[in-house]
Order: sequence, then structure tokens, then C-alpha cells
Amino acid sequence: MKSMANLQKMLKNAKEMQEKLQKELAEMRVEGSSGGGMVTVTLDGTKNLISIQIDPEVVNKEDIEMLQDLIVAAFNDAGTKVDESASQKLGTLGAGFKIPGLF
Repeated sequence: MKSMANLQKMLKNAKEMQEKLQKELAEMRVEGSSGGGMVTVTLDGTKNLISIQIDPEVVNKEDIEMLQDLIVAAFNDAGTKVDESASQKLGTLGAGFKIPGLF
């Protein structure tokens, strides 16, 4: 019975940690940029686009493709940073869990 109580406690702790992580990810803001800062996007920790800034100098109706490429590159840059931050947060939270083979 003691092991069942321990399991329930572990599951409760896991749920609390998951909720905490989800809240932190929703509040996280990460910027990515391209073109030397000509395009900057801000994502939250779940990779939802929060904002985008485009330097007017990069807006050229004759070369829309370049602007599109810069937006994609900035988004991907921010996405990579989100992944890195989330991994660090997950590692920190997981360190409190002593589950053999997982951490």
C-alpha cells in the first residue's frame, strides 16, 4: 500500500510540474531575427506568433520573395530558441523527479 501512495504522490507532483511548465511556456517570450535585425518575430513558449516587426527598408514590392524568406528565417530562429529554453526548463523540472532511466 505504501508504494501505491508513493505512486499517487509522484503522479500528483508530475501533474503539478506539467501545469507549471505549461504556464511558464505560455508566459515565455522569445525573439528571433533575420537580415541583421531587419525582421524580428516574437513567439511564446508554445511557438505561437505574438508579434512581428519589419524594417520599412526591407519592404520592396519588387522583391516580396526576399521579405517572405526573412520572415521564415526569423520565425525559425525564434523557434530554435524556444526549443532550447523549453529543454532547459524541462531539465530543471525533471531534476526533481528521481525516475530511473528517465533523468
